[in-house]
Amino acid sequence: MRNVYLLAAAQALAASGTFAIVLLGGILGAELAPRPEWATLPVSMGILGVAATTIPAALLMQRIGRKRTFILGAVLAGLSSLGVAWAVEQHNFAIFCAAIFVMGANLACVHQYRFAAIEYLEPERAGIAVSIVMCGMLLAAMGGPQFVLAARGWLMQSEYAGSFLAVSLLYVGAVILLTRLGAPRLHMALSHEPARPLSGIARHPAFVVAVLGGISGYAVMSFIMTATPLSMHVVDGLSVEATTWVIQSHLLAMFVPSLASGWLVTHVGVKPMMALGVILMSLCITISALGSHHVMHYWWGLVLLGAGWNLLFVAGTTLLTTTYRPSERFRAQGVNDFAVFGSQAIASLLAGPAIQHLGWKTLNLASTPLLIAMVIGLLALYRRETAAPSRAAAVGSES
Repeated sequence: MRNVYLLAAAQALAASGTFAIVLLGGILGAELAPRPEWATLPVSMGILGVAATTIPAALLMQRIGRKRTFILGAVLAGLSSLGVAWAVEQHNFAIFCAAIFVMGANLACVHQYRFAAIEYLEPERAGIAVSIVMCGMLLAAMGGPQFVLAARGWLMQSEYAGSFLAVSLLYVGAVILLTRLGAPRLHMALSHEPARPLSGIARHPAFVVAVLGGISGYAVMSFIMTATPLSMHVVDGLSVEATTWVIQSHLLAMFVPSLASGWLVTHVGVKPMMALGVILMSLCITISALGSHHVMHYWWGLVLLGAGWNLLFVAGTTLLTTTYRPSERFRAQGVNDFAVFGSQAIASLLAGPAIQHLGWKTLNLASTPLLIAMVIGLLALYRRETAAPSRAAAVGSES
């Protein structure tokens, strides 16, 4: 368990950069961007950085190992966060976006921490491993936004440049922790099973549902979350403190369930927890579409959104690990993350124009098709799995 806790602690430090981008990316984007529609582009560039490097990062891990790749990613993120601070000081929107893209590239490594944690425990404890690492995100959500805001005055020329200078120090701490990681369990590291073609893995119905869970959870969450600071602070004129409170509450709701979601997935089941995640996200859309633009309406919607995302993410990751052989894990995980974070990047890119041209309520309603697709996928998988024992029983009776 020591290595799993190390990964959780490293994630707590490395994820603070993510929260700095989420909290300040849209606000600084509105200040630095040449056009209002580009205000969410910095946040989207961070997500694009994740999507663009998920498969290269997975292949690099296969070649040089997870530990070295994780350390390399954290070093690059620390340097790029300094680049963000410089860009804010110079009011350079292009460099600001480019540096955030590199910070996002490190997130492709950070998101693989959950898969690395699974390799340190027995396969039946996969959900618990994912949940523990996600608790690192909880720590980052609790302290990250406040730390980022407290450091905003470190550099006097610009209000928020100091926030990203502080983030670079957190990446240094992550590097130190990652150097202490040990070797994974032998049942994962030394598997000699032949790897199937990627097309064979992708045809597995459970693989499709697991990837769909990640896509629907991340895309809906990112679409609504990215637009929230703009809707609250820029459109509705609510204070930055109120906006910070809502975003931080959302981040806590994303990760507080990790204290129990791994246990729930193990004992209640993957599919029921994914279904509950869809229900919670649907409640978020209902509140946001029918409610007014008061702080508490934003708060309730974003809290339900975060909790629903957590259940879809933890349960979907657990389901994914049952669909591939150990020798196939890097490719399968890379393809999954590329699909998930690619869809998140698209959703984030669309959030800025959507809030400008559609408005808050319509933006939320536009998220429903993905959740409907998730329900259809879960029902199809359930019917397939319940039909399989019936077919087997029929064959047995005939023989």
